Amino acid sequence: MRLLERLGLHRPELRAWAMYDWANSAMVTTIVTAVFPIYFVKVAGADLAPAQATQRLASATTIGLAIIAVLSPVLGAIADRAGVRKRILGASLGLGVVAVALMFLIQRGDLLLASVLFVIANIAVNASYVCYDSFLPHLAQGEEMDRVSTAGYALGYVGGGLLLAMNLAWIQFPEWFGLPSGPDLTGAQATLPTRLAFVSVAVWWLGFSIPLFRQVPEPPATGDGRVRIGAAFQELGQTFGHLGKFRQAVLMLIAFLVYNDGIGTIIRMATSYGAEIGIGTGAMIASIMIVQFVGIPFAFAFGWLAQKISAKRAVFLGLVVYAGISVLGYFMRTAAHFLILAVLVGMVQGGTQALSRSLFASMIPRDRSAEFFGFFAVVEKFAGIFGPLVFAGVIGATGSSRAAILAIIVFFVVGGALLHFVDVEAGQREARAAER
Repeated sequence: MRLLERLGLHRPELRAWAMYDWANSAMVTTIVTAVFPIYFVKVAGADLAPAQATQRLASATTIGLAIIAVLSPVLGAIADRAGVRKRILGASLGLGVVAVALMFLIQRGDLLLASVLFVIANIAVNASYVCYDSFLPHLAQGEEMDRVSTAGYALGYVGGGLLLAMNLAWIQFPEWFGLPSGPDLTGAQATLPTRLAFVSVAVWWLGFSIPLFRQVPEPPATGDGRVRIGAAFQELGQTFGHLGKFRQAVLMLIAFLVYNDGIGTIIRMATSYGAEIGIGTGAMIASIMIVQFVGIPFAFAFGWLAQKISAKRAVFLGLVVYAGISVLGYFMRTAAHFLILAVLVGMVQGGTQALSRSLFASMIPRDRSAEFFGFFAVVEKFAGIFGPLVFAGVIGATGSSRAAILAIIVFFVVGGALLHFVDVEAGQREARAAER
């Protein structure tokens, strides 16, 4: 129990909450990061030049994130007012599971179908995060919030990594699992292992989400308990009017908007970038696994580091490493370079994002956590919009992703500078005063 407390997993509801990270990270690793982007470029977009297919993927990402950016604050306000976090999360989960399962139908040249399903899956998983993240300040208090948040990311690396390892095993060695293999396969036979990986993600995401619905309590409604969209918009307007009371939380959101843009772009575009510059599939697969399993101990390590030097300084450290990754990515030429960058990403990815989440959670009033995490999601998604948009624009201007990856360094430098001015202690005092 002492070890579980150090890890932030010492109560059943904390473990159940963190298991949703285990569940949805399979979707992020296989669909957003690893397998589907390669499948999109090489199979669905096989009739286009690789750079054009990568650009289509970036555009689909932008569309999905733009839609959820608009929806997130409304979903958060409804969740708070009506006390329906679990219901909204469940609906998002169902939509995402169906979209991912239908990816089994994608064949060569099915670019429209692949794009539509990818957009829907992105909307669904990100809508679920609004409610999932908003549970954090209700479940964890004070100093344990950093540990609990990083524990969720660490379990996400474990869950996403395990399923990805299984997916890659039957994609690379289909004969081991009785799947079609050999040189004379039809298109449907050759893609069957990958398409089955998409189905496995849907099953995994659904199955491992069950503990959250069973063991995590629904926070009390702040309104009359009824789902009323008009009232939700009214509360959103009131919150906008009172944002001046939460200056530090707002500044944190702006800083997060900028630096998370760089993080999200690297996550989403790394494999398609690698494919474009000629990095072999085997090296890219290995790099993804490195990120997953290096990320497990380092996510927990960032929780420990936050207790020693503060969460804000730990995030700074992560941004410095990310800036170095952008520079190294520009000069990358070989598979060995790609693997070294994967180690660096694995060291900072989960910890930086987890501590950003817990920092923000500590500076918002708990009775409006879903609404504020709706704003957090807007910022996160607009970050996801601008990064791929810049990436796609630089590709269009230069014909290559190499300059685009270097341009991402600007987000880390500017975001880190803004984070410097966030007074965390003042933000926490503002939030507690609002609760009283």
